[in-house]
Amino acid sequence: MALPLRARAGGVTVGALPAETITAIADELAAAERDRTTVPLLTARHPGMTIDDSYAVQNEWRRRGVAAGRRLVGRKIGLTSKVMQAATDITEPDYGAIFADAVFENGSLIEHSRFSNVRIEVELAFVLGSPLTGPDVTVFDVLRATDYVVPALEILSSRIEMPGRTIVDTISDNAAFGGLVYGGNPVAVDAVDLRWVSALLYRNETIEESGVAAAVLNHPATGVAWLANKLAQHGDRLEAGEIVLGGSFTRPMWVEKGDTVLADYRELGTISCRFV
Repeated sequence: MALPLRARAGGVTVGALPAETITAIADELAAAERDRTTVPLLTARHPGMTIDDSYAVQNEWRRRGVAAGRRLVGRKIGLTSKVMQAATDITEPDYGAIFADAVFENGSLIEHSRFSNVRIEVELAFVLGSPLTGPDVTVFDVLRATDYVVPALEILSSRIEMPGRTIVDTISDNAAFGGLVYGGNPVAVDAVDLRWVSALLYRNETIEESGVAAAVLNHPATGVAWLANKLAQHGDRLEAGEIVLGGSFTRPMWVEKGDTVLADYRELGTISCRFV
């Protein structure tokens, strides 16, 4: 199964930090991604940093990726469920960008050392058939705009040190996005009750986590509506063909080199990958 891969970048409004500081932070994070290292907390070094500043850092990282020839294919939404907010001590959602070279097919062998602080989340991915432009996008708008939904695993990779992270650190770090594994059975939004889609998450043949998609804001499409409305504040929108990771309905599961991961979505099939 091939995913349609198309998206575009948008701008953000800079907050408290000067442009040269935004650029310097983006330089740090680019080096951390390249060297598979982590940098100290941004909020500890820039206590006045705002959410607008953090999206400006993320946008600069994204702009550089596009300039280097990377292809934007969608967005991820994070911290949409109570279990994820409790796991990170962060109480509001965020979003990040997905590039084509970070998308893996079902059954892939994935280089563990490509990422930092590697964890896995269980999600549903929405593939859009038409654009979504905020504000005032609703769940019903999302369902009308969606071509199909497909099971997905998100690989988290944190380039900023973990203890004490705030929403500002996480957003600057592209919402901790590392990669996306998709597979299973793509379904139309009216073919199943999306709220009751459930998954069992295995590591090396042992169940580590389980969850139900309604844990994401009571309906997994609610996260996509939130994203479309949030993007409107930044002069951006969701485009036809984008894939949107709707948010995890399990806690993040740590994985080490050599681990095999499998998620069983029952009637929606299974996804697996191995970290080598």
